[in-house]
Amino acid sequence: MSLGASDLLAAWEDGTAQHPIQRGLTLLAAAWPELPEPVLSQMSIGQRDGALLTLREQLFGPLLAGLALCPHCREQLDLAFQVDDIRAPLPPADAAAGMASATQPGFHLAVDGYQVQYRLPTSADLLAVAAAGDAVAAHQALLQRCVLALQQDGVDATGPALAGLPDFVAQALAAQMEAADPQGNVQLALDCPACGHHWLQTFDILTYLWREIDDWAQRTLREVHLLASAYGWSEPAILGLSARRRHIYLEMVLG
Repeated sequence: MSLGASDLLAAWEDGTAQHPIQRGLTLLAAAWPELPEPVLSQMSIGQRDGALLTLREQLFGPLLAGLALCPHCREQLDLAFQVDDIRAPLPPADAAAGMASATQPGFHLAVDGYQVQYRLPTSADLLAVAAAGDAVAAHQALLQRCVLALQQDGVDATGPALAGLPDFVAQALAAQMEAADPQGNVQLALDCPACGHHWLQTFDILTYLWREIDDWAQRTLREVHLLASAYGWSEPAILGLSARRRHIYLEMVLG
């Protein structure tokens, strides 16, 4: 995987007009152009996020930093941790060959007379349910898309019965999906130094990485403007310079 400044800017430009879920696929397609879109869109969310973690490390390094707000006393916490601290113990999606060969196995849930065969949610699923009226409807639609077969007391109930899946089955199914794909739901265990409150904070690598790329893109375009104005160079020529050389030229331009 090697993603240059021009390719990253192109992915950022495309992503600015896209749904956040589609942005993740755009970034992966830019980083692994040899992989067809169906391979990327059918990765589980954990596989996708594992690949995005690898991309983030390649672009900006292993250190992650941010802020969190204590929900109890509103104290602001400074956070700093490594990519490996939140990388789940799954087969790595850090190489194109590994991602291309990754297949979604079928999973099985047995609970109180119900037998459920299912697969894990993918980006394609999330995009398909994104237009649902509310979070509850989207969650139900997502589970229905992921159920491959359903039996109740040995009788096939895969058809219309999916819409009326009992709450206890849906809850057990959601919990088992989460356990089977832990990279897709990273929770940071935090303690407030001011009041001692302990809580879990969700960390979404897609949101975090996109914010970093957006900041980088805006900064890079300003640098291109300054250097083009000073030297008459084209955008491709400026982006072809290493970050270190661009910085040196900028220092000279800005005095």
